[in-house]
Amino acid sequence: MQHPVGSPLPPPHQPGHGPALGWSPAAHHPGPPQGPAPVPPPAPGYPTAPRQSPAPHPGPGSPAPHQPPPTQSPHLPPSAPASHRPAAAPPVPDTTGHVPLPPGGPVAVPSVPPAASAAPDPTTTTLAVLLIGPAGAGKTSVAKYWADHRRVPTAHISLDDVREWVRSGFADPQTGWNEHSEAQYRLARRTCGFSARNFLANGISCILDDAVFPDRPVVGLGGWKRHVGPGLLPVVLLPGLDIVLERNAERSGNRRLTDEEVARIHGRMAGWYGSGLPIIDNSQLDIPETAHLLDEVLSRSIASPPSW
Repeated sequence: MQHPVGSPLPPPHQPGHGPALGWSPAAHHPGPPQGPAPVPPPAPGYPTAPRQSPAPHPGPGSPAPHQPPPTQSPHLPPSAPASHRPAAAPPVPDTTGHVPLPPGGPVAVPSVPPAASAAPDPTTTTLAVLLIGPAGAGKTSVAKYWADHRRVPTAHISLDDVREWVRSGFADPQTGWNEHSEAQYRLARRTCGFSARNFLANGISCILDDAVFPDRPVVGLGGWKRHVGPGLLPVVLLPGLDIVLERNAERSGNRRLTDEEVARIHGRMAGWYGSGLPIIDNSQLDIPETAHLLDEVLSRSIASPPSW
């Protein structure tokens, strides 16, 4: 059976049943207005019911015909006054299965109980951390190790990984920073921010990493604060230039930069000194030692959040 183009299909029939109740072809296929359906003629041998003549219209000055009071069906409960009607049910919170979606507001600053005498334990606190540093600083390696060894559920989100979700049409910033690479960077940062808030709304900490510049608003902290919230704790990893060049040489693909580009980025990252953000020089530290020092820095940031 064919249906007009653009009109909804009827619900499927169940085996042994007719069309679904409440579905009418006329309701979904509008056409010219039709009058009442014609009454079929009676079968031979059956008397026809006498036709009733229409009631005469009352003339001027004649009393209106008596109208019986409206009756209520015995199967329906009496209507309750508006003041006694039950209140509408509250809206169901937006969830996906058993997982609540993040609230509309940003992530708040972690709070410390006023009676806490000891330093807060960052290994058991639900946190959102942003690890900043130049290419080759060890951001991704330290972030993965830190997330793997916490005592509470923790996720790792790398902006470079999210940006490379775009396969066809990927605007590689290594080929030049333009409006396309900037648009894809902004999209990846917004996606990371929503993912972080989603994890935090379900009690899962997260650590993000990105090469955030102190002197470039497009790739600055303002976007992260806008998409995650003021509760995000930024920490800078800034080893020496020789260490960064050595680690960059071990990279491959589009993650490996030229030595000139690495030196230029490292020089701009030095602007974080004097910014008030905590800085870790991990030149002589391995990954576990850097992760342990990150816990100490976060403990101080929780007790006294940096202003940024």
